[in-house]
Amino acid sequence: MSAFLLFIIIYAFFRTKDLIFGVKIKEVNIVDGTKVTDNIMKITGNAKNAVNLTLNDRVISVDQKGNFDETIALLSGYNIISIKAQDEFGNNDEKNYKLMY
Repeated sequence: MSAFLLFIIIYAFFRTKDLIFGVKIKEVNIVDGTKVTDNIMKITGNAKNAVNLTLNDRVISVDQKGNFDETIALLSGYNIISIKAQDEFGNNDEKNYKLMY
């Protein structure tokens, strides 16, 4: 009986872990506040548990592991890069980066 109860608890945890931990944007290859010399920038990172991901309000693709890879063009001067992620339960995470070109 106790093994069955343990199985139920473990199963329930794995079914709800995405709800418990939510969505998280991490491992983005941008350093906030830096000055860049090229106007074309490849942005990579991970948004674990994301079902909807936007880069500067434009939807971008994310693979099953949460990895994303997108190339953008920077304008001369001050640029703000905004990455927003949402999971299937409506939890959100947002990261904003400031760059100078």
